[in-house]
Amino acid sequence: RVLPWIMNHYETLLRWGLKGWRPVYLLIGTFLLLIFSFVFFGARNVPVVFFPGNDPNQIYVYLKLPVGTSVDYTDSVTKTLETKVNQVLGIAPGKKNHVVESVISNVGIGAGDPMTGDRSTRTELGRVQVSFVEFEKREGVSTKPYLDSIRMAIKGIPGAEISVDQEASGPPTEPPVNIEVASEDFDQLIKTAVNLKNYLDSIQVPGVEELKMDIDLNNPEITLTVDRERALINGVSTGQVGQQIRTALFGREVSKIKDGEDEYKIQLRNQELQRRNIAYLLNMNIVFREMTGGIKRIPISSVVKVDYTSTLGSVKRKDYKRVISLRSNVLETQGYTPTAVNTELAEHISNFKQKPDDVTVKQTGEGEQQAETGAFLGKALVIALVLILFILVVQFNSVSKSVIILTEIIFSVIGVLLGFAITGMQVSVVMTGVGILGLAGIVIKNGILVLEFAEELRARGLKTREAIIQAGKTRIIPVLLTAIAAILGLIPLAVGLNIDFIRMFSELNPHIFFGGDNAAFWKPLSWTIIFGLILAFFMTLVIVPAMYLIAERLKRPMRNMFGGRWISMLGIPPFTLLFVFLMIWTMIVHAYKTRKRRNRLRNERVNEAFIGSWF
Repeated sequence: RVLPWIMNHYETLLRWGLKGWRPVYLLIGTFLLLIFSFVFFGARNVPVVFFPGNDPNQIYVYLKLPVGTSVDYTDSVTKTLETKVNQVLGIAPGKKNHVVESVISNVGIGAGDPMTGDRSTRTELGRVQVSFVEFEKREGVSTKPYLDSIRMAIKGIPGAEISVDQEASGPPTEPPVNIEVASEDFDQLIKTAVNLKNYLDSIQVPGVEELKMDIDLNNPEITLTVDRERALINGVSTGQVGQQIRTALFGREVSKIKDGEDEYKIQLRNQELQRRNIAYLLNMNIVFREMTGGIKRIPISSVVKVDYTSTLGSVKRKDYKRVISLRSNVLETQGYTPTAVNTELAEHISNFKQKPDDVTVKQTGEGEQQAETGAFLGKALVIALVLILFILVVQFNSVSKSVIILTEIIFSVIGVLLGFAITGMQVSVVMTGVGILGLAGIVIKNGILVLEFAEELRARGLKTREAIIQAGKTRIIPVLLTAIAAILGLIPLAVGLNIDFIRMFSELNPHIFFGGDNAAFWKPLSWTIIFGLILAFFMTLVIVPAMYLIAERLKRPMRNMFGGRWISMLGIPPFTLLFVFLMIWTMIVHAYKTRKRRNRLRNERVNEAFIGSWF
């Protein structure tokens, strides 16, 4: 009883919607709804991210102290950080947190921030890593609040650069905020980068954790300049001075010793206390034999000049230009998104006046990658639509019917935009883009079902309006079942339903739970298709018949008005806008002539067909 009831009521709706000028009104209303959906989506400030985020599985606290800091001091500061992190997590002797698996600290080795690309062993670096248990074992406890709490707890350590981050979702990306300052003039480059950092720090852009430069401006350095004249008088070469200091600091292989088949190198090097004493190093003697055969000892301090200075760390190059980057994380747990933060930063950077002409400032990082990915997906969608158009033209032998189906794809985006705008869910550039491509395939299939059957009914002798009504009535069940099957199949992904089938059969316990990393990753794609299909179902059953009827009604008049069959070719992009304009002009001229004839024959009894209205 349900299916006949649906078919009969749908036929009544379709007969009402395809009467007179109502198909035109429906099409215009859909265009207005498309415009409204874009405006509403923008007004709602829907968060847009590159890849969908999830609850942290690991939290990293990165510590950076001034260059040259001893490993013992770095270790003590790292222990202080670890204590504060444990306090936030509620971990104490005899007290555990059931969502925390481990807290691990690294000093020197493996303590670099992967975001900077630095994998070297440095005594001034430290890291505290918090690992959480698997999602299903957390009993519904979210780990995102720990991220902000740790950020607040570790502030206030003088002379230390500290950042807090979570593991990245998706493929590796650059930092969310990345501002590149490039120039060939090294002095201007450093000056501009420092001024820009101070300028942005003074503004305190919301959502920016802390701007950091990828260069050390104050690396302490001891420069030894050999006095060549005095060295020559004493019979000492520059190479001897350098070799003596290098041996004392880094060691030199003087021999080898064998133990069975194993061979060990013997390194000669000064003791650690001597290596750390600059006065001792400078007072070391360079011992050599003179030409006369006597042994001579020359102190290093007698032939060198010592300068205590500071130098810069390594400077990267990009496109043959020196580049200094300002990087930062975005406080996404507090509701900020990289897109919104970078947009606000761009406004402030445009107002930055202390920039010489030979210095360029450019925003890159995750925002640039997001724009490139969006452009790639846009090109992929256009290429897919063009290929689909050619296939449909070959199948239907008609440009107008192919354009109708492609227009249905564009209209299906209305459901996606309205769905995300109403719910306020995050939009992932990558996953939402892939979802729209998947949605296009389902929408095309449903459109073909209706139009193909309408053409078959017309070939059997039915008139255009009756053929599209009967085609819609007959095909409503396949279209409905396709939409319902796709939506029901995607709901488990959308809500994050997890079932352990192995345990279900082995232990009779399916271990059902909702959420997890996979749910966060596939959620935008699933909801994109669901939102799009909800509207596309009505589009296929109402707007597609309306567009089909309009196209068939305007086919002959447009050929007569503009001449030849070439007019239908204008429906192919990029001539679509011109075709739409000509179509609207044709309907306006027709409406004017129809009204004129109706007024002239108002007092006469004539058949409605004599008025000549196409609708």
